[in-house]
Amino acid sequence: MKPALLLLNMGGPEDTAQIRLFLKNMFNDKNILGIPQPIRALVAWLITTRRLPHAQANYAKIGGKSPLPELTRQLVAKLQTALPEVEIAYAMRYTPPRIEGVLHELQAAGVTDICLLPLYPQYSVTTTGSSLEDVALALEGMNYNPTLHTVARFYDHPDYIATVAQTIAQALNGSDASEFELIYSAHGLPQKVIDRGDPYEREVTRSCDAVTAKLTQSDIRFNATHLAYQSKVGPMKWLEPSLESTLETMPGKKVIIVPIAFTIDNSETDFELAIEYREVAEQIGLSDYRVCRCPNDSDPFVATLVALYHEAMA
Repeated sequence: MKPALLLLNMGGPEDTAQIRLFLKNMFNDKNILGIPQPIRALVAWLITTRRLPHAQANYAKIGGKSPLPELTRQLVAKLQTALPEVEIAYAMRYTPPRIEGVLHELQAAGVTDICLLPLYPQYSVTTTGSSLEDVALALEGMNYNPTLHTVARFYDHPDYIATVAQTIAQALNGSDASEFELIYSAHGLPQKVIDRGDPYEREVTRSCDAVTAKLTQSDIRFNATHLAYQSKVGPMKWLEPSLESTLETMPGKKVIIVPIAFTIDNSETDFELAIEYREVAEQIGLSDYRVCRCPNDSDPFVATLVALYHEAMA
């Protein structure tokens, strides 16, 4: 057996030219826009064309690219050191490297067993489900039949929970937690996705409860904890409450934001949370506004992924 650990994520543009590619591929995903082709392709083109100038302006504020690809490569390098006998690879859903090319590389390397590990703690058909479907479709067109071991979720894994708790402690940086409101901010989803049985909302809630319990065990007690949702797109009903409406109830207060549904920093954390919502917080009159970093390539998160790999391969 020659094993591999294959990390899966949404991807992100590495330069201005890739912003269009990222948007086009994302909105062409049937799990994102649940409408049939060729209508979906037309709608995806329209949305991409309309959103592109705004997206380019937003990315310009964080260096013209997403931090996610480089952070992912740093994570891969650390995992390769931690698991020297395992082939470590990564594939992105909407930007290079795409899954088919990565699978061809693993096949050429003689890999017979692959641990698929989507970097989404909570399962949703729009994220984990879409990435795993991407793998299945790619393998259908190849003469390659590795044994697959899948980590579909890790929202309540004790190592992951401890890792998130540590990012919160780092954001506190010695401040008194009781003076702060802790807001878990998760990427939103249309309510209709949840109504069809998607477990995302339930698993996000359980992640938040587990992290709060872990903080309490460490005698870190916030004034209150909240769950809110960000990144709403379009007029349809999305999960509530929104992050903005939650912040609006807190003038004069101190707030720490936890991006509970992300493990790698991206435009939703570095721009939306750290820049866009900071401006909202200033307008509302919050006295302190802090955003936790994602686990990224931190040693605790590397250890978490190593543990998940061993558990999946056992």
